[in-house]
Amino acid sequence: MKFLLLLSILSSATAFLPPTLPTSPTKLHSDAAIEEVTEEPSASSSPSYTCISRSEIMSEPNCLEFGSVWDPLGLADLGSDETLAWFRHAEVKHGRVAMAAFTGWAAVGAGLHLPGDLTRSGLHFADIPKAGLAAWDAVPGIGKVQMLIFAGLVEFHDEIFQAKGFQGKESKHYLRGGTPGRNAVPGLYDPFGLSSRRSEKELARGRAVEIKNGRLAMIGFMGLYAAAMIDGSVPFQPTP
Repeated sequence: MKFLLLLSILSSATAFLPPTLPTSPTKLHSDAAIEEVTEEPSASSSPSYTCISRSEIMSEPNCLEFGSVWDPLGLADLGSDETLAWFRHAEVKHGRVAMAAFTGWAAVGAGLHLPGDLTRSGLHFADIPKAGLAAWDAVPGIGKVQMLIFAGLVEFHDEIFQAKGFQGKESKHYLRGGTPGRNAVPGLYDPFGLSSRRSEKELARGRAVEIKNGRLAMIGFMGLYAAAMIDGSVPFQPTP
């Protein structure tokens, strides 16, 4: 019924066309015109972007451990190039969070803290316990919410602004030819602009080093967390 209604509306609309417009199908008088018409749909159906390839992702950093690629779950073989690019993007960001968490845990344990007050209710940074989980528990709920909102805004900014390419060709989305793990928030990851002075080869090596450091930081942080939650779970770990 809806199809018939739509067909009647289209038929009525043709009655209001100017008389100069042709009302019958245009005949093609050359093979070139036929070829042009037949090739047009295939050109529009092809993707207008190129995602980073699986081989390029697996080549950096060197993923060989004990003579082979360490991938017991076979995650590198799942899905398409876009799937592996998403995995790499998530790995880089998780590694950065783990590096920040491990550094913060070590700094708090060493007695380092910011000056001043943490809250308006009189809680000072110096009052934060030195144990990692105890320090996290001492942070008020509103403070934890602020950190989560900030992280969410960073992710939102990266996904939207890189997808739109607002910062030029180098800020393309990681699924549309951009570099996985690239941060699009100006001044957040490199406030002094040191990366702008490095060559592409140096930048590629820096990304590879960052991934390996991030992997080690994830293992290290999980070790700290396990030692804090389960006594004796980590060998040679001193008891605080």
